[in-house]
Amino acid sequence: MPPKGGGEILFACPVRKVLQPIQFTDPGKIKRIRGTAYSVRVSPQMANRMVESARSILNKFLPDIYIYTDHMKGVSSGKSPGFGMCLTAETINGTILSAELASNPQGQGPAVLPEELGQNCAKLLLEEVYRGGCVDSTNQSLALLLMTLGQRDVSKVLLGPLSPYTIEFLRHLRSFFQTMFKIETKTPEEEHMGGEKVLMTCVGIGFSNLSKTIR
Repeated sequence: MPPKGGGEILFACPVRKVLQPIQFTDPGKIKRIRGTAYSVRVSPQMANRMVESARSILNKFLPDIYIYTDHMKGVSSGKSPGFGMCLTAETINGTILSAELASNPQGQGPAVLPEELGQNCAKLLLEEVYRGGCVDSTNQSLALLLMTLGQRDVSKVLLGPLSPYTIEFLRHLRSFFQTMFKIETKTPEEEHMGGEKVLMTCVGIGFSNLSKTIR
């Protein structure tokens, strides 16, 4: 947890020579919600309180909800106290929408109650579900980058309203790769649910990975 951190992330990724084009335009309906409430160097009850407050909102919409609690103490918990929650909503077509919130770092900003954080995280997830699309607002730019780097073929993805970060990122893609996206807006009536959707279409640049596996 910030500000002192002290954690470690292990990232593993298979080596891919090329990226295949995608046609990802039907997000499907939400079937389940999963999540993790974590707490370090604070009372283990913090995680349980976050779970209860998040469920109080989400249970009105869906019965299949499971939120794990993860409490760490001692050396394995890093150097700063704090707590947070990560929620994901999964659809019948495999789309995953996510939302995450964490407490303010010690000594920075007002203290946040775990009940308040749990409710706000649940509302953030519902906001992502309302926005809809096949990718949540946090990962829109990553999806567009991978589409750009794909084979010289047409890729399509349905997104919710574009975030300001994504709009700026599209300008960078145009500057770096000279790639322009075709942007079609879909009204809620056409899609039967949520906010306005945007259908993004592009042709990949045919990027090929030249790296070799290190043995």
